[in-house]
This record gives sequence, C-alpha cells and structure tokens, in this order.
Amino acid sequence: MRKLRYIRLSLKQRVLVWIVAMTLLLTGIALVAIIHMEPILVSLATARVSNTVNRVVVAAVNEAIENGEIDYSMLVDFEKDSEGRVTALKSNMAAFNRLQARIADDILLRLSEVSTTELSIPLGTLSGSSLLAGRGPAIKIRMQTVGSTTASFRNTFTSAGINQTRHQILLDVNVNMSILLPGFRASTKVTNEISVAETVIVGSVPQTYTNFNTSPATIDDYAEDYILNNG
Repeated sequence: MRKLRYIRLSLKQRVLVWIVAMTLLLTGIALVAIIHMEPILVSLATARVSNTVNRVVVAAVNEAIENGEIDYSMLVDFEKDSEGRVTALKSNMAAFNRLQARIADDILLRLSEVSTTELSIPLGTLSGSSLLAGRGPAIKIRMQTVGSTTASFRNTFTSAGINQTRHQILLDVNVNMSILLPGFRASTKVTNEISVAETVIVGSVPQTYTNFNTSPATIDDYAEDYILNNG
C-alpha cells in the first residue's frame, strides 16, 4: 500500500494559514451580518442622509437670503392705479430662473463636500432588539452618497386680516439621494418647502398676477396671467 505523505509546515507557515483562515471566516461572518441587518442599516443611513440634506438646503437658502440674493422687490413688481391701489403683480422670471439655478448648484456643491461619511452603530442597535438598542461596542460603516436636486419657486395668496392679503414666495427643493453601503445600496427623496419672501398687500386683492411657478410642469405658463376671484 502506498503510504500517505504529509506536508510539514513551518511555524511561520502555520501562523500564516491560521491568519488567512480567520480573516476569511470573519469576513464571511461580517457579510452575512450586514445582509441580515440590511433593513436596520438602510433605516439608519436614510435618517442620517435626510438630516444632512435638510441642514444643507436650509444653509444654502439662508445664505442666499443673507447675501441679498432673495429680495422681494427684485422678484416682484407692483402695478398701481392713479389712486395708488395695487392692481397687478408682475414677476421677474429671469431673476427667478437665475436664483433657482444658483441655489440648486450651491446645494449640490455642499452635498459633494459631505458625500463620504461613516455610520457609527452600536452592536446592540444592529441586533434589532429594543432592549439592546444603543448598547455594546460601536462599529463603523463607510457610506457614500450621490445626489441630484431640483428647485422651483411658486407663490401663494392668503388672507392676513380685514382687507389685507399675504403674498408668499415659496421655494420647493427636491433632493434625490443614492446611498451606497457595503454590499447594497438604498435611495431616498428629501423634500423641503421654504418661504423665502413675503409681503402684505393692504387694500383690495389685485385683479391679476403673473404666475411664476418655475417647475418644469408649468414652464409654459410663465407668461400667463391668472385672474384672482374677489369672492
């Protein structure tokens, strides 16, 4: 009978084999754990990204306001009759378009600066148990985000008292974010509605105003005049 031959490994080789085996084992366990806890990671990552996007949007809009880029008098003109009563409102569409493009670009720039972050999550939280939430050593997971944004202006008229009308200019910002996590990806949409300028019109409601909803769906309505019902 042929004798079995054994390969003798040196101590250094045995240590190397043990290290490789343990590395593969730990990697496999980590991958299985990440896949098993994917819903928890997605929920935590989505919450983190949403909070970051909200802060970025508010900061970009506040900076534009503080720099005087959003000025009601530069965006809307009043037409008055011989008695000084407001009869119509006209919007400066060129200014609106430049402003929304500037704000959208600023938001994207700010988001690119925080595109790579780390999630620090306690092991107890990853277990999914409410009793263990926030407990145990924390593990760090690298997260990459990529986003796109759209910004559009619109206006609203509301009653502000007897014979008074509040005219608000609202900015709608929609940010779509793709979140890249180890082994999978997620996505979320963050929507913000911000009042950027307003005034109170004293007297009768103007009979006409120029629509300035700058969303793509109403881009053909820029030049249309809308009649306001006086009730």
